[in-house]
Amino acid sequence: MKILVMNSGSSSLKFQLFTMANMAVLASGLIESIGDSQGIVTLHYFDGDGKEQDLELKKEVPDHRAAIELMVELFQEKEILNDVTQLAGVGHRVVHGGEEFHEPTLITNDVLEAIRELNPLAPLHNPANITGIEVVMEKVPDVPQVAVFDTAFHQSIPEHAYLYALPYTLYEELKVRRYGFHGTSHAYVSKAAAGYLHRSYDDLKIITLHLGNGASAAAIDHGKCVDTSMGLTPLEGLVMGTRSGDLDPAILFYLARETGMGMDELDTLLNKESGLKGICGNNDMRSIDKLAKAGDKQALLALHIFCYRIKKYVGSYLAVLGGADCLIFTGGIGENAISVRSHCLAGLENLGFTLDPLKNDNRSDAIMEIQSDTSLGKILVVPTNEELEIAHQTLGLIG
Repeated sequence: MKILVMNSGSSSLKFQLFTMANMAVLASGLIESIGDSQGIVTLHYFDGDGKEQDLELKKEVPDHRAAIELMVELFQEKEILNDVTQLAGVGHRVVHGGEEFHEPTLITNDVLEAIRELNPLAPLHNPANITGIEVVMEKVPDVPQVAVFDTAFHQSIPEHAYLYALPYTLYEELKVRRYGFHGTSHAYVSKAAAGYLHRSYDDLKIITLHLGNGASAAAIDHGKCVDTSMGLTPLEGLVMGTRSGDLDPAILFYLARETGMGMDELDTLLNKESGLKGICGNNDMRSIDKLAKAGDKQALLALHIFCYRIKKYVGSYLAVLGGADCLIFTGGIGENAISVRSHCLAGLENLGFTLDPLKNDNRSDAIMEIQSDTSLGKILVVPTNEELEIAHQTLGLIG
């Protein structure tokens, strides 16, 4: 029997097929640029002889329903999953679970409607997640589906940390509060670090930095998340690829008055035209790093702003936790951008974290230590695996 994990973004679909027995990956794929004139499809799988194979193709994928149909076609064409009744369960990453969902949840019609009601809190993501659930319901109605919520890991955050200093009625009536995101990643890497260190997860104080096109930080105290950088939406917190992160909210009033920008224009500005892209015109950290090293002033500025914001959050979470045993870098940037880790850690020596430049100058598919021998705390680079975390949580629920 097999478990399928689907991770739908606003314009992408990532999927992995696992064996139920030992969580071995049978196939993994990514469909990008959904809704554009040309989608990008990649698939890595094992053929009938057990040999690894790779497929890359470009074709128009108009929406998420078409993307899921394409995924099923590829599974059947490559004989990866000949019969959908071989599925023991399907796990879905659902971005926003609000206050209703604190743990992985078996999907019923009532649960699906509850997720749909949360669409205003995640208009770019939850509808795509719902489409995946609905298509699976249509194709294999008897296969159990599990929703694993990005926000669930952060539901342990105390009230004084998740409430904003706004009229309390806005929380009571509209549930305006901090929710946090990237929860499956923060959960996976922090637990993986505890295992690597041979320490009880419940005994550790950990700061996790999930750095990719979207970026967030989390403070984890004895196995419970106590604060995180993203808020009501994924816009708050760190500087990101195209998102501004923290800013003075009065900037929006100023722009509206001075430029006549409307709500939709301001939304687009902060979510799609800001962050690294807004500073230097590029939101790919690999390109930014190369340009910065070549002397491009705007690229260097973008790199410094990105890392400075991260450093501020690390400092604040050290204060919240009263120190930390471990600092973790993960995500596409966190795992691969050597210069970003170096800039983020510069000056943290007095706070207990000292980088070893030689150890940092490496990349690995496994957990990697990059602290010096004199560092009081461990600094780890931990490759994230949200799909595996979702698979484990799905299996744990369906047995």
